[in-house]
Amino acid sequence: MNVYDSDRMEDLMTAIGYETTDTPEGADMVIINTCHIREKASEKLFSDLGRIRPHKNKMKEQGGEMIVAVAGCVAQAEGEEIFRRSNVVDIIVGPESYQTLPDLVGKVIREKKKQINLEFTPNEKFDLLAESKAGTGASAFVTVQEGCDKFCTFCVVPYTRGAEYSREVSKIFDDARRLADRGVKEIYFLGQNVNAYHGIDEKGQATSLAKLIEKTAEIPEIERIRYTTSHPRDMADDLLFAHRDIKKLMPFLHLPIQSGSNNVLKGMNRKHTRQDYFKIIEKLRAARPDIGLSSDFIVGFPGETDKDFADTMDLVRQIGFTQCYSFKYSPRPGTPAAEAKIQVEEKIKTERLAELQKLLTEQQIDFNKKSEGEVMPVLFEKEAPNSGKAKAHKSTQLWGKSPWLQSVIVDVSSEDEAKKFLGKIAEVKILKARPSSLVGEIRQI
Repeated sequence: MNVYDSDRMEDLMTAIGYETTDTPEGADMVIINTCHIREKASEKLFSDLGRIRPHKNKMKEQGGEMIVAVAGCVAQAEGEEIFRRSNVVDIIVGPESYQTLPDLVGKVIREKKKQINLEFTPNEKFDLLAESKAGTGASAFVTVQEGCDKFCTFCVVPYTRGAEYSREVSKIFDDARRLADRGVKEIYFLGQNVNAYHGIDEKGQATSLAKLIEKTAEIPEIERIRYTTSHPRDMADDLLFAHRDIKKLMPFLHLPIQSGSNNVLKGMNRKHTRQDYFKIIEKLRAARPDIGLSSDFIVGFPGETDKDFADTMDLVRQIGFTQCYSFKYSPRPGTPAAEAKIQVEEKIKTERLAELQKLLTEQQIDFNKKSEGEVMPVLFEKEAPNSGKAKAHKSTQLWGKSPWLQSVIVDVSSEDEAKKFLGKIAEVKILKARPSSLVGEIRQI
């Protein structure tokens, strides 16, 4: 979601004459787009602002002006406190109001005054962003839903992103159609609770995410569809069956559970149990046996006992995941869990996280090993990050994604040959599995 938002802010500023630059040195504007999910997010922001300060001062000494904007969830959470802690900042704008950036920049220039907008106006936001140029590669993000009504006790999203809001079906379809016209092959539907999507269709009726996927699959140029992030409470049967019935919907699901313990899930206010999660996975695998599963886990949540953690490990062993995100619990100011009296010791959190990550890594490696010798369709998006090493041996490496969201690396003979495959789906035989990627050779396009 933050990558998508950053792309959209770039679009907004490009439309009024700005160009992107790789360094803050000499820049007329710097935007720091922030996330409040991870620990010490605000401290990291002020550290970044400290690094920006010399560049801003140098611009002023040279008779120029650098405008510094802080956007995203830390901006929403901290508000004018950011102005009080740093005189470097000119603009504060929240994740539901960044569509007003050009107007705020104009006011800073004309009025020589700091500007702030933290309004929750998602409808206005998407109307203004409808003609974005973002997403010209093989894959592109399309936000279909924002906000959250779940109020998990560890999470700040409901406070920084606002209530759940779903875009109209026609506007999403128009976005997908425009992206397809620009050569996009894969669409990612985004939302804080993407499967809570209930946008209105042309008949004025609420539409499920499954129906939205079905409609988007009708666009011939779109060959792959994915969605993230889902909540177990919103995994309706029609979405489970969509993985069986819609060929373009990839066989991969990221479905965060956070803990395998019912006691912890209750404390988190997740409103689902481990048994509910098992039932969802059972239905999903019956509908799509080759589905790859991903999840999020938090260890050391307030009050988590050894038995609770053992329940998490048991759930992981029973289900088997392809890749996961796992973290130590860290308090978020203003959330109920931050005020809990029974906090888990840091040493215990660290030990539990290491044990969990060891198991999750083993499962990821096992899943990747099963791909060896298989031929699978891979969507190639760019040259591999270490392609420079390949060029030293007179070859080029391409990076792509398997249907199960695995990274796939292949060698091609030259940059000219690489251009033939970029943005296309090719059949690849997997020769070797690495812990976090696959190595293969192209068989046919």
